[in-house]
Order: sequence, then structure tokens, then C-alpha cells
Amino acid sequence: MKRPAYVTDKVLKQFIKNALEEDIHDGDHSTLSTIPKDLEQSAKLLVKQDCILAGVELAEIIFKTFDKNLQVETFVKDGDAVKIGDIAFIVKGSARSILSTERLVLNCMQRMSGIATLTHDWDSRLIGTKTKLLDTRKTTPNFRVCEKWAVAIGGGTNHRYGLYDMIMLKDNHIDYNGSITNAVKMAKEYIKKNKKKLKIEVETRNLEEVKEAIKAKVDRIMLDNMDVPTMAKAVQMINGACETEASGGITRDQLKEVASTGVTYISAGALTHSAENMDLSLKAMK
Repeated sequence: MKRPAYVTDKVLKQFIKNALEEDIHDGDHSTLSTIPKDLEQSAKLLVKQDCILAGVELAEIIFKTFDKNLQVETFVKDGDAVKIGDIAFIVKGSARSILSTERLVLNCMQRMSGIATLTHDWDSRLIGTKTKLLDTRKTTPNFRVCEKWAVAIGGGTNHRYGLYDMIMLKDNHIDYNGSITNAVKMAKEYIKKNKKKLKIEVETRNLEEVKEAIKAKVDRIMLDNMDVPTMAKAVQMINGACETEASGGITRDQLKEVASTGVTYISAGALTHSAENMDLSLKAMK
């Protein structure tokens, strides 16, 4: 699949640089002390758990960033369903380079594959509806690019990437400001003054706040922690005036019921904060 726009070469370069510095620092001394400099070998990425595989493209970029002479032969691509025993790719070249990058590649792929697998499972429950599944900013610091990329690989839709690409007025913004009306007014003035092209989303907690948000004319109204009947009433009140987003503790088993209200989106932090890592390993080939 095509990389999402936020997965730029610059972002990946910085991420990989920081990750390698954290792991290797002044040297992979286990490898440097036992593996000859000119030894060339091969290793295979072995799948040890059925999953939706993610991080294949990233793995190749990591290998090539560390050692441009490493060669990667891929047999599956990001988003493919794989089974125990499948080989995702074979990497060939310097044994030292393979060993020094092994853990970073596995850490990324195991985490990304877990998120992609969970996202695929949740998203499949929305088949037949018009509702899209969103992730959130509940991500691991300094690993967001990989986690949101994994959501996209799994079939989900990315919400805003960070604090800079959308204005989301949540409960604390509103409570600090005094009202939805005031907060939205100030946000619109800020956008105009700073010549920004930003959509405005407002979090609402009850039908009175929904009414206020409708009058404020925003791009999206979040229906936070509402039960399904209340959510259905809110969607009916909004009547297509803007996008709607259901959020707050929604479980896998509730997805179809929540989608039946007609909401545009369902957002779930669980996609990134509750996914289990998949079991993958990089094995030397003899």
C-alpha cells in the first residue's frame, strides 16, 4: 500500500537514527567482539503467529539505512494476512549489520503487526456500514509514526496526526474557556488571524452541548461517552450539518450497534494502546 502522507523520508530517517542511537550507542559489542568484519550471512523473518503483517517496508528501510549493501528479498507485503511458518523476507549481507539491526526491526514489526491485526479485526465489523474506524493520539511517544502507519495498514483511518493539523476542542478546553460557543468563536478568530486551514472539532457530552455545537457551526461534533440511544438522537439532531464522531470506551462488540446510529466515524484509542505484539523472529539461515 502507498505510505500515508505523514510517513516521510525525513520523519523515518530521524526515527531510525534515534532508535539506533538508543540501542547501539558506542557499539554493538556482542557482535563486534564475536563476528568477523567480512562475514556475510542471511537471515529470514519467520512468522510465529497468524496476523496481518505490518512493517515490511519499514524493515527494509532500517536495513538499508544502517547498511546500504544489505539486500532484502520480500515475499509478502504490508497488510497481507500471514500464518505461522510463513517467511516474510530474507535479508542478506554483512552478518554484523544483520545482528545490529535485528532487534529494532523486530520491535517495530511485532508492534506494528499487532496494531494492524487488531485494526483489521475491528474494521471488519463495520463492513456494510458507512462508518469509518479512526485511531487517536493515544500512542507511544516517539513511535507514533509507526503506530498510525500500522492502523492504516490494517484498514483503519487516521485521525489527526498531532496537535497541529486539526483544532479539537475537548472537555478541558471548553471548561477552561467557559462554553462551546466561546471556544469555537476564539478558534475561528485564531484560524483567520494566523491564516491556517484547520478543521474544528468539538467534543460534546450531552444533547444540550450538541445543540450548542450545531449553532457554533463546526466541522465535526464528537459524541463522547454517550449511550447508543442518546447518540442516535444526537445524529438525528445534527442531520448532516457536519461530520459526527462516536468516542469514549467503545468496545469491539459495540461497533456494529454504534455504527447503526449513522455516525460518520468511531474513534478508538484501543487500536494503539491495547494491541498485543505479534510473535515474529529473525532467524539465521545456515
